[in-house]
Amino acid sequence: MAAFRYEAYDAAGRLQKGVQEADTARQLRAKLREQGLLVASIEALTEAAVSGGGGRFTWRRRLSGAQLSLITRQFATLLAAGLPVEATLNALIEQADTDYQRHVLAGVRGEVLAGHTLARALQKYPRVFPELYITLVAAGEQSGKLGEVMERLADYTESHQALRQKVGLAFVYPAIVTLVAGAVVLGLLTYVVPQVVSVFANTNQTLPWLTRALIGLSDFLRASGWLWLIALGVAIWAARRALRRPGPRLRFHRWLLRLPLVGTMVRGVNSAQLASTLGILVGSGVPLLAALQAGAGVVANLPMRAAVEEAARRVREGGSLSRALAAARLFPPMLVHMIASGEASGRLVHMLERAAEQQGREIENRVMGLTSLLEPLLIVVMGGVVLVIVLAILLPIFEMNQLVR
Repeated sequence: MAAFRYEAYDAAGRLQKGVQEADTARQLRAKLREQGLLVASIEALTEAAVSGGGGRFTWRRRLSGAQLSLITRQFATLLAAGLPVEATLNALIEQADTDYQRHVLAGVRGEVLAGHTLARALQKYPRVFPELYITLVAAGEQSGKLGEVMERLADYTESHQALRQKVGLAFVYPAIVTLVAGAVVLGLLTYVVPQVVSVFANTNQTLPWLTRALIGLSDFLRASGWLWLIALGVAIWAARRALRRPGPRLRFHRWLLRLPLVGTMVRGVNSAQLASTLGILVGSGVPLLAALQAGAGVVANLPMRAAVEEAARRVREGGSLSRALAAARLFPPMLVHMIASGEASGRLVHMLERAAEQQGREIENRVMGLTSLLEPLLIVVMGGVVLVIVLAILLPIFEMNQLVR
């Protein structure tokens, strides 16, 4: 039995939309006719259909991190209450906030009713459910501990989403200050400065070099500022297009790791991702080699991802995980030491979880420290820019007053 999305008209000519399950589209069409509906279209809820392949829902091709986290927590709670997977999916469909969520969950339920496992059903929607998510669900089904695994997965998605929100919110205020201050300075240079400087046009006075420089910058922005904006937009588009290619993206990621402050942040974020992923996978019964292969997929930085893949090869040959990661010299020493301690004590899962928490706290502290420095720095810089503009305007006035005296 599969899930289908349909559109039909009732006896009053009103359009009815919905999702129903049936063995075939023909069976659903007959069922809708029995209900007195004139069928306009029926579409199977596949990945292409839900994600916008048919021209619908193109604006939402995947669930947000917060939505996926909420669905996972609800799934885990319902499974812990003793509900079977089918009943759990029914409840989630009823509680869905958007049509997109409802269609995805209905499609998953249709696959489960057709006899597929939950992990196999989730594989039909790779844009919605990441590989790590599907790997954990498969491990839970194979071990008979799906409820426990979903609890771990819910904790993981919630902590990951919380960290992303904290990092994002920390940069909201500096970004707003920068945009507003930039807009103010641009307005001063393109509108206020020309109006004020026009006063000195007929005085035949030799203007100070600072005023002349400001007038030149103002004229340049007014004459060709829009060209530079277009050039900036084209440069950003070209850079994003280039970064889609493996070669330029790899060089860019290597360059990021060499930056003094950004490199440390990139290492910390990817290390926290890897540690938490390995902890939840190994703790759910996934073999370490399979966990490393899945964990490499969540590491966004390409050199670090290659290091994880090389570590998997070394572990396959009999080496320890800590030595394999240390050989790359890309991961924080604290992470390597904690993994080595876990391997020596037989508590690898516990130490991986502790390492993930430690890396998460370190990232949060670094972000908070960075933003606490950025805020006063932005104020000082923008205040200095405004001071220069004011001085460039006032200096000719001071000189005119001296001449009058």
